[in-house]
Amino acid sequence: MPIKILLIVFLAGISALALARGTYQEPEDFLSESFAGEPPEAEVIWLTGERKGIANKILGHSYTSLRVRYWQQAERSAWILEEVGKDLPITVGVVIDTGHLERIKVLVFRESRGWEIRHPFFTEQFNETRLKENHQLDRQIDGISGATLSVRAMKKLAALALYLDAEIRKQDVSPTP
Repeated sequence: MPIKILLIVFLAGISALALARGTYQEPEDFLSESFAGEPPEAEVIWLTGERKGIANKILGHSYTSLRVRYWQQAERSAWILEEVGKDLPITVGVVIDTGHLERIKVLVFRESRGWEIRHPFFTEQFNETRLKENHQLDRQIDGISGATLSVRAMKKLAALALYLDAEIRKQDVSPTP
């Protein structure tokens, strides 16, 4: 009998882990939802010079690419960004409206732990967040026990999206070919 109980507990743990990893929303669906069914064409912002340095400071390392795609309509922009939690990238969608974070959502989660960051009780803390002059978020974001690295990744991506949104409003950007 004890072996059956252990087997059930083990299988339940594996099932929970399998459910935690995965695609919660396709990036295309996130963009469609963010722009009432009609997302604009993608554009690109280049991470060069001072912009690259500030992005690296926000992330604590170099961004994986020299350019970042975004979608913009009037004062609203959407970003699909990735940051490593512990070992694997977490794909996040961020919507910025008139300089404040309107919405952040985990789109794809690949790590074995920390998946709780996908829940609204966590992501809603970011609503209305702005970026301070020192490139930090203007409010404290409460962490989740056992998800420290995933929380840190979300905070970095929120700050990066807010920074890049401010940059596209003040300088030239080239459309995607």
